[in-house]
Amino acid sequence: MAKEHRHALPKGFELDGYRIKSMLGAGGFGITYLAEQTSIGRNVAIKEYLPAGIAARARDDVSVEPVSDEDRADYEYGLGKFREEAKTLVTFDHPNIVTVHDYKEANGTAYLVMQYVEGETLQAILKRDKTLPENEIREILDPILDGLDHVHKAEFLHRDIKPDNIVIRKDGVPILIDFGAARLALGEKSKSLTAIVTPGYAPFEQYASRGNQGPWSDIYAMGAVI
Repeated sequence: MAKEHRHALPKGFELDGYRIKSMLGAGGFGITYLAEQTSIGRNVAIKEYLPAGIAARARDDVSVEPVSDEDRADYEYGLGKFREEAKTLVTFDHPNIVTVHDYKEANGTAYLVMQYVEGETLQAILKRDKTLPENEIREILDPILDGLDHVHKAEFLHRDIKPDNIVIRKDGVPILIDFGAARLALGEKSKSLTAIVTPGYAPFEQYASRGNQGPWSDIYAMGAVI
């Protein structure tokens, strides 16, 4: 479980049928929580739009608002991109791509409700084991590439493939999580947002706002992972 974050919603907070259980992680674009869908007792992951540097938790400790009037346009732009990304992600149906269940707007921000993937990230596995035999690499590579093909046929890109975003479930099935398209789009517009690309995995074209990005950009990142 991730360490507490000063802007994170508290344990027990209820959001339209979901109850926050803990924080899973936080980055430059938002905070991700482990939550329970109270009607059926299902665990889900909820990603809250809260871009660092241009937004913060309001005085009510629930709402999110731009840090200043100057940041409002960038905040609204990012929210729109987050919404657009959700509309695409909810259409994906592939065993190796994280499933998106729902999208909600409340408290001045937005929330993406996703499948909670129980397992270990490839990053954690590599940190412990240092390397993997070829057969295990192929068991990860082939399904993820098949999932990427599904994404690319929808004319969409992941844009943030790295070991931390590949989770190996307890049954050995690899799942690609945490799409970065909306985050990258906001980062190209706002100079206040940090951690736009992941050094060592992001292709050259993602470092430039007018870089020629396409399916090859995700394939480069996948190659860097391997």
